[in-house]
Amino acid sequence: MKTALVLGAGGFIGSHMVKRLKSEGYWVRGVDLKFPEFSQTAADHFIVSDLRIPHIIKEFIRFAGVAKDIWDNYSLEFDKPFDEIYQFAADMGGAGYIFTGEHDADIMHNSAIINLNLLNAVKNYSPQTKIFYSSSACMYPAYNQEDPENPICSENSAYPAAPDSEYGWEKLFSERLYLTYNKNYGIPVRVARYHNIFGPEGTWQGGKEKAPAAICRKVALSKDGVIEVWGDGEQTRSFLYIDECIEATRRLMKSDFIGPVNIGSEEMVTINHLVSLAAKVANKDIAIKHINGPTGVRGRNSDNNLIREKLGWDYSQSLEVGIKKIYDWIVFQIKDNQKNS
Repeated sequence: MKTALVLGAGGFIGSHMVKRLKSEGYWVRGVDLKFPEFSQTAADHFIVSDLRIPHIIKEFIRFAGVAKDIWDNYSLEFDKPFDEIYQFAADMGGAGYIFTGEHDADIMHNSAIINLNLLNAVKNYSPQTKIFYSSSACMYPAYNQEDPENPICSENSAYPAAPDSEYGWEKLFSERLYLTYNKNYGIPVRVARYHNIFGPEGTWQGGKEKAPAAICRKVALSKDGVIEVWGDGEQTRSFLYIDECIEATRRLMKSDFIGPVNIGSEEMVTINHLVSLAAKVANKDIAIKHINGPTGVRGRNSDNNLIREKLGWDYSQSLEVGIKKIYDWIVFQIKDNQKNS
C-alpha cells in the first residue's frame, strides 16, 4: 500500500487531494491547524498541529502504521518514510487578503517557515520521499501582466522577478527552496504554479475567499439585483475547477518532470464576465456597482504549452460548468446557515 502525507489537509485543495488519494488506495495522514470545514476528512489519520513549530514536523514526517486495538487505542506498528508528501499549507486568501498589504508579514513568515521546517525535516528523516509543492501564478512578474488582453505567464517568463505582492515573492522564494534541496540533497520534488483554483468546499465568505466564490455569494444574496465589484471589472483572469487541478497534480507526481509548471485554465475572462456567468446560472439580472478595492494585476492567464508537452494534460471543463457547480454549493451553504441561525 502506498502512503502519503498531506499538509494543509484541512484546507480546500488539501482536503480534495486526500479524497483523491484515498480513492486510489493510499493510506493518508492529514495535518493542519483545523479539520476540513465543510466535510469530514477522508484521511486515515489526521493531526491538528502547527507546522510553523520546528520540532513538530519531525514527529509525523515518517509513516507510522497506525491501527486500532479492541479498546480503540492507537498503536505504532512500524516506522518508515512516506512515499509522497503534498505541501499545500500556507497563509493565503483572495485579493481582499493578499493585496491590501495588511497581512504581508504574516503571509511571508508563516508560509516560508512551514516550507523551511518541512524540507529540513525531510532532509534529516525522510530524504527519499517525493514532495509536491503548490506554488502560485502570483509569482509571475507584474510587468508582464499590465495588458489585460495579452498577459505573459509562461514558465520561462518568471525572471527578472517582480511579483505584485509579498505572497508572490514568498511563493517564488519557496519554489527556489524546493529546487535547491533537490539539487543539493537529492530530495525528489515536484513544483506547480496554480492559477486560481475554485470549486465546492472552498472558503466562500469572511475575507479570504477568491473571486468565483465571492461573486457567486454576492449574486446569490443580492436582493436588489446589484452587486459590488472592486475596480472597473475589466481585469482578466482564468479559473480552474478543483477536480482538474487534482488530476493535473497527480499526473505531475507520477511523472519524471520536476517543474515548475503551470496548472490552470486558458479560458481567460474579465471579472465583469465572471459576474455575467454567475448571473446566468442563477437566472438573475445583475447590475454591477464598481467600487475601490484591491484588484491585483490587470491580466493573468495560464499558459499550458509546457504541461501539454510534458504531461499530456489540458483542462476540459468550461468555466460556466464550474461556476454552476460552485454556485449551487454556495446556495446550499447559505440556506444551511440560515436554517441553523
